[in-house]
Amino acid sequence: MAHDSHSFDWDDLKHLLAVARHGSTLAAGRALKIDQSTVQRRLVELERRIGQSLVHRHPAGYRLTAFGQEMLPYAERVEQAVLAFEHHLETVGSEVAGVIRMTCPEPLVYRITQTALLDRFHALHPALRVQFVTSDKYLDLSKGEADVALRSGDTDDNELVGRKIGDSIWAVYASRTYIERHGRPERIEDLAQHALVGFDESMARHRASEWLQRVAPNTPLAARSNSVLGLIYSVKAGVGVAPLPIALGDAEPDLVRVLGPVPELTRIWRLLTTPELRRTPRVSAFFDFIVAEVETLRPIITG
Repeated sequence: MAHDSHSFDWDDLKHLLAVARHGSTLAAGRALKIDQSTVQRRLVELERRIGQSLVHRHPAGYRLTAFGQEMLPYAERVEQAVLAFEHHLETVGSEVAGVIRMTCPEPLVYRITQTALLDRFHALHPALRVQFVTSDKYLDLSKGEADVALRSGDTDDNELVGRKIGDSIWAVYASRTYIERHGRPERIEDLAQHALVGFDESMARHRASEWLQRVAPNTPLAARSNSVLGLIYSVKAGVGVAPLPIALGDAEPDLVRVLGPVPELTRIWRLLTTPELRRTPRVSAFFDFIVAEVETLRPIITG
């Protein structure tokens, strides 16, 4: 293969990154909102220009070659630089204007919107809007999936900067009907004898999953969910007992707090963003507002 450095197009790195992340050209195309054949064509073109294979096809999809693996961190750095450039471009030359995309667990959206918190923010900054991006999984701020995160627990990403808002406190809950039928666990050790509700594999690293695994290692789950709301529905339906944040569990009249709070499940709630975004006028305005309103926000998230 001839090495042709002159016509290298860094836009092609997007296709390599998408295939590396999603494992197939079909899923990569879906993520990039283009068709599969375009992804394949751009990859072949990139390999031709570089003069080396980056991916090899196998029955279940695509894997990176050793060379592809070696180049991946460099491609990621290019992507981050481009995103930072775009974010900066958005904020330059505007008074404080635009949209702040905030990611947080779905139940919090309802609790936050029930207060006048965002109305006060919009009154202070009429040209700014807060848009919720809900997910129980952590979205990647450095990849531009959101601008700020309201997040509890330890973040894997040490690149993020933030402010403590309060604590996430968890206890164990059961419905009144469940207790009538099956009794209530009196001690943590009793949980192994009860029907348990927990997160599915997609949330295996969540502290509540790891804690249930420790205290009741041989008890199969009666129901699984990939969200806290899903756990609440199952517990309200009397399917079983589950650890839940007290901010949500205590707010449900049908639920009884049977154990806890559980100290091992307490984590700090933080408002987080990337260092680059923290310096932008819109995110900076939002951070300053939240810090000033922390007393309003704390009971919403802590319970």
